[in-house]
Amino acid sequence: MTSSDRLGRGIGALMDEYLGDASSDGPGDGPRSLPVSAIASNPYQPRKDFQAEDLSELAASLDQNGLIQPVVVRSAPDETGYQLIAGERRLRAAQQLGWTQIAAVVRQVDDRTLLVLALVENVQRQDLGPIAEAAGYAALRDDFGCTQAEIAEAVGKSRSTVANMLRLLGLPGPVKEMVEAGDLSKGHARALLTVESPAEAEALARRAVAQGWSVREVEAQVRRVAGAQDDPDSPNGGEGPAQGARDPALDVMEEALAGRFATRVAIRWKGRGRGDVRIQFHGAEDLERVFEALTGTPVADVLD
Repeated sequence: MTSSDRLGRGIGALMDEYLGDASSDGPGDGPRSLPVSAIASNPYQPRKDFQAEDLSELAASLDQNGLIQPVVVRSAPDETGYQLIAGERRLRAAQQLGWTQIAAVVRQVDDRTLLVLALVENVQRQDLGPIAEAAGYAALRDDFGCTQAEIAEAVGKSRSTVANMLRLLGLPGPVKEMVEAGDLSKGHARALLTVESPAEAEALARRAVAQGWSVREVEAQVRRVAGAQDDPDSPNGGEGPAQGARDPALDVMEEALAGRFATRVAIRWKGRGRGDVRIQFHGAEDLERVFEALTGTPVADVLD
């Protein structure tokens, strides 16, 4: 199945797809009652913060209607209990209610699948911030050797989406905190990625939050900073011909190129017909992807 086949599919379909090949543990494939105290949280859970209000609402629903969908667990590696695969919020709500038993389906899956299912559950329910989501993708890449294409296939996203999410991890720490808190959008964050100085990026981010800048305004401010760095003596910061403002057509072309290469593209017009086009990449794999998009030729064919 291709990534495009997965896009837009519900969490249930993806869960069934992954768990369909997983072996059951014990008699029967259906739910069984397990002690709540015997189930440990998913060690690969990408979500770190659970809103108390949301958990209280879910607990009230469980108290009123019972558990409609069992949690999914696997046997713990040390065989002392179980580890959660899916259903972190349901388990926490049950603990809040003081339940001693909970309905659970037991499956045997590897660590990679454990992380994928935690990501799928959170992302498809829009229950995960962009930085935490990106960190989950990075764990699949770094801990399990997955390529961006394999990550996209696993979680039902496009490769460009995964690539753009991973780029967010290159932001300075304070800026990532603003993104994760919801003070800045992913669009704001992508614009700030082009700022080379972490201090300058943080300063722009704080101004964007304080003054309520749109993504377009952040992009304009980033270009202004970059232009001043390229040609500090230029009256318009190196953004275009000295006699006029930056041509809006350049913004349109930048956006089109960014969509084509799934990364940030900056067109810098320095006047008198001179300038440059800068295409960002993040890591060797991303550079190879950009190279192939530009040339139509895999890097391996050139290096052989």
